[in-house]
Amino acid sequence: MTTHADAFDLAAAPLRIGRVRLRVRDLDSVAAFYRRVLGLDVLASGPDRVTLGTGTTALLDLAGDARLKPRDPRDAGLFHTAFLLPGRSDLGRWLRFAIDSRIPLHGASNHIVSEAIYLADPEGNGIEIYADRPPSAWRGSDGEIHMTTEALDSQGLLASADGAWTGFPRGGTVGHVHLQVGDTAAADRFYRDVLGFDIASRYPGASFFGSGGYHHQLAGNVWNSRRAGPRPDDAAGLDAVEIVLNDATLRDPILRRAEAAGVALSMAGDVPVLRDPWGTRIALSA
Repeated sequence: MTTHADAFDLAAAPLRIGRVRLRVRDLDSVAAFYRRVLGLDVLASGPDRVTLGTGTTALLDLAGDARLKPRDPRDAGLFHTAFLLPGRSDLGRWLRFAIDSRIPLHGASNHIVSEAIYLADPEGNGIEIYADRPPSAWRGSDGEIHMTTEALDSQGLLASADGAWTGFPRGGTVGHVHLQVGDTAAADRFYRDVLGFDIASRYPGASFFGSGGYHHQLAGNVWNSRRAGPRPDDAAGLDAVEIVLNDATLRDPILRRAEAAGVALSMAGDVPVLRDPWGTRIALSA
């Protein structure tokens, strides 16, 4: 298990991911998948909604509507929701469980900053399950965060497992959300210039947005979605991402920058909600 001393404290970052909201066509099937494959618990449910998480922490809201159109993988929206496990041994236990359960995997990578395994839910929403490497390993001699895509040491990861997977662990969270966008410059203007994230790293066709020194809480790429416009309102897929502000005083400057940039604002109760250029709702919780 990763200890506090060698793990990044996401809760201390000025901006971090709270919960993710997906619109799905078959609520029962998708909810059952996240329960079985990720080990998430049902925290609340209703006729057309399910909230999943761990302990008392909500991580994923599913809103069901059978009338939705299937998501188009070329549209802007979700690339993947990335579920961060507390340590490498947790990821090793999950990988052993996935192999034994014959869960289809789409890939696995060593990103220097993390080790990651990829898959998708029954409606094609991308999922990453990952564990961070110690922050001391993230930066090169130039002091910049360096990310790459290399082969995962799956045998070493399996060897790190010290028990059986028994469900999504307490302390796990949504570490980051990777988006498909139509244009990285437009994504930079929204996620950096309006919300206030730093450009933590760049990759061909992608920007990685970090806060507080993390390698990224958000990312946007054009690999499948170059020049995509706003996502159709009647399509399944990503609906909203909650950004948790560590300090409530950060909210007003964000809203002033949003107004100056002409970004649409609505309210969900007392929570301001902005829309990114492709229609994804960004809820600003404190």
